[in-house]
Amino acid sequence: MLAKVCSAAVNGIEAYPVEVEVNAGWGDTLVVIVGLPDAAVKESRDRVSTALTNSGYKFPMGRTTINLAPADVKKEGPSFDLPIALGMLAASEQFISDQLENFVIVGELALTGAVRPVKGVLPIAIQAQAEDKVGVLVPKDNAPEAAVVKGLQVVPIQNLREAVGFLEGEVKIPPTRVNITTIFEHPPEDELDFADVKGQESVKRALEIAAAGGHNALLIGPPGTGKSMLAKRLPTILPPLTLEEALETTKIHSIVGLLAPGQALVTQRPFRSPHHTVSDAGLLGGNINPTPGEISLAHHGVLFLDELPEFKRNVLETLRQPVEEGRVTISRAAGSMTFPSQFMLVTAMNPTPDGRMPGESRCSPREIQNYLNRVSGPLLDRIDIHVEVPAVKFREIASERTGETSAQIRERVVAARHRQQERFKGKARVTCNARMGTRELKAYCALDEATMELLKMAMAELKLSARAYDRILKVARTIADLAGSEPITSEHISEAIQYRSLDRQLWA
Repeated sequence: MLAKVCSAAVNGIEAYPVEVEVNAGWGDTLVVIVGLPDAAVKESRDRVSTALTNSGYKFPMGRTTINLAPADVKKEGPSFDLPIALGMLAASEQFISDQLENFVIVGELALTGAVRPVKGVLPIAIQAQAEDKVGVLVPKDNAPEAAVVKGLQVVPIQNLREAVGFLEGEVKIPPTRVNITTIFEHPPEDELDFADVKGQESVKRALEIAAAGGHNALLIGPPGTGKSMLAKRLPTILPPLTLEEALETTKIHSIVGLLAPGQALVTQRPFRSPHHTVSDAGLLGGNINPTPGEISLAHHGVLFLDELPEFKRNVLETLRQPVEEGRVTISRAAGSMTFPSQFMLVTAMNPTPDGRMPGESRCSPREIQNYLNRVSGPLLDRIDIHVEVPAVKFREIASERTGETSAQIRERVVAARHRQQERFKGKARVTCNARMGTRELKAYCALDEATMELLKMAMAELKLSARAYDRILKVARTIADLAGSEPITSEHISEAIQYRSLDRQLWA
């Protein structure tokens, strides 16, 4: 007998339908899986056979052929265990149901018949909705994640017998529901706060500007000045995620398997801080079938690269396209994948190999220059804000006085972002000042004659590139938005120029 079960798999960050066809025939007892299965899918034969036996079912005798269609796309992972098991039971007539066509089914089977969670359930649920399916049968731990999709019946399954009982209509399982509004109203509390940072008011100001406009930032200073401490607190002053942003971020984290059991949505902006030994595949994404890397996991959040010169030069150079375009394209033998990567790049580094400022360092000028040259000029040009992080004075460390809290800073950031949203309404590509193109710069960053002359002098004095010119205008636009000013004044341009001067003092 032939049975068909609807399932799905993930390709990139999107899901596609997979039809599990199971045919029970005559001959020697043998299970054959076709349809470009990988090793994990092939191993499902042993998991499924044992799970069937331990769940009280008979293993089908004779030759059982399992086809995963479409047959020209490689199938990965253990998520086909549950649909294969149900297909084998239906093909051997151990259960009869007219509901198999109405549900998309995924899940990994334990040898006991229990259903374990799998990756990529959110994009699979979105695909099921697009196919007009009634619902999905998913592992219980994945149910809240799938329930984010409205208008879809999400059935949490704990074991194989429960799945069979539900499809036969003998077991009633209430569908999982989540209240998205409640999730956003009660996000996890931030353990970090800018009020914890003593002193460094100028750096806090620079990071506030970076957050308000979505700008990339470079922090330069000796060890122990709080560079990492400040960077880790940056997500606490970023605007809250919108529902659309949360869904995009959750899809990526779901595919990689980073969602906690029972977690429905990622409601806080991600903060990723890969070690400097990371490879280009780890940063951009890779594998035989490309999967998201660190820059995609930081989508709508912060990618923090500490000890920037310690990263391999070729790894840093791969960042240039994603930083500029907000996406990364990976080409492999299996095909090309494009992953979203709209993140804030925040980097930190020492000014010299021994950590001291150039005038105090014991390193030779050649050693210092070789150290700084590990970071290329084109990458520096793509970082909008460069700021020095000086050593904290003792009186600031010993003082019990605290600075502004993250909540206070976030209010100003959100107000500035709101002005940008109103300005760029109808332009889906431009979400903040850092994403402005040439047209937006001409339209929204016009300068009067005196301000233009000031910028001209700075460009000549600091020998800045054309890209740096655009960066200064974008940062100045953000400074004006924080001040509630529509025109960009000389004061705004002057402050923006300061955030481009430090790299020229060091790298000259």
